[in-house]
Amino acid sequence: MMTDPIADMLTRIRNAQLAKKSTLELPFAKVKFMIGKILSAHGYVGEVTKVEGPKPTLSIKLKYNGKAPAITSIKRESKPGHRVYRGVEELPNILNGFGIAIISTSQGMMTVKEAKEKGIGGEIVCSVY
Repeated sequence: MMTDPIADMLTRIRNAQLAKKSTLELPFAKVKFMIGKILSAHGYVGEVTKVEGPKPTLSIKLKYNGKAPAITSIKRESKPGHRVYRGVEELPNILNGFGIAIISTSQGMMTVKEAKEKGIGGEIVCSVY
């Protein structure tokens, strides 16, 4: 049994990019789909789609800048044994705005920038740059 599916997703993305894969398939979950959509919207990965079947999967097209992966670093911030919650005034600024942090709020998954605009805090899921 997997205890942290989000950390598994981030590790699979990291490993697939190191192996120069073009696409990545992983078990589907709504929270992973939302994280993938945010990464896609900010240009870190390509298209993110749900593949129907007996067991639905999540398909992620990986992006590269020349031969280098588009994602330099992807890190899980809040872990099952150590949750990290921050108020709106304490939300992190990743690489002075060149990276993003994805947070889970009462209004859904979003980036720190969107959360600051809405004036809400939440659980910091991961940081990417």
